[in-house]
Amino acid sequence: MRMLAHSYPTPIVKPLWPFMAASVIVFFGVSAMQNAGVSTAEAKANPKNPYALKGGKAEHH
Repeated sequence: MRMLAHSYPTPIVKPLWPFMAASVIVFFGVSAMQNAGVSTAEAKANPKNPYALKGGKAEHH
């Protein structure tokens, strides 16, 4: 088990932090655009929109 406890000096977070930060920004940006898209009048009138059934809230299964 001693071999598993050995730490290797490989930098993981330091070179990848810009990609992690960009992932968070893109995730929240896409989420905001999706929420804005499904809350328009045109999307609320569409019967295929699952958010239109409950006045903007998702139906839990």
